[in-house]
Amino acid sequence: MESFQFNHNVAYALLFSPVNNPGKIKQRIINAAKATGSEGNEEREAVNFSFIDASLITSRLHLETAIHQAIIAESQGLLRTKTIHSEILFALNPTNNITEAIRRYGVSDTSKALFVVHIVDSPGPISDLENKMKQAVDGTMVPFDELAKVTDWDKIKKYHKLANQVMEKGDAVQARTFIDNVAISSVAMKSVMQ
Repeated sequence: MESFQFNHNVAYALLFSPVNNPGKIKQRIINAAKATGSEGNEEREAVNFSFIDASLITSRLHLETAIHQAIIAESQGLLRTKTIHSEILFALNPTNNITEAIRRYGVSDTSKALFVVHIVDSPGPISDLENKMKQAVDGTMVPFDELAKVTDWDKIKKYHKLANQVMEKGDAVQARTFIDNVAISSVAMKSVMQ
């Protein structure tokens, strides 16, 4: 499990690839949002994570920047979405359309790899959190280094409207570095641009 420290907040993240139950995760999130009473609260707690389609993450810094932006938005009372975990998805999307952000960057029926992220104010037992994440996702937990195998560079180029610029960048390594820099900058500048 990776952790990111931001002043008083800590974000924990696991990468799962492959994921066997993306449709069930998506439906569970939808059902938890609609559920009422103590059962609803329990179910919301069970899926109280950001489920991020890993194919759209260019690097560790890209993910870390989105998490940081969500933490800043929450600390300033400026969340544009309902939770800090959905705010991460909003931060990743290059446009300001919340529905589009959740549809693109969140778990979908076709997600093959997922980052599962949880943000806390005070760290608790990591093993308990890791077990909750593993219970929510039927998949194989892999190291962050595996991200390079699941990133869909063509889809990222499309979402960031970079097809023409990237063609001019030369070899694949240069092109991917350029795309990574654009994606990170897009997340970092999003709150300034609004």
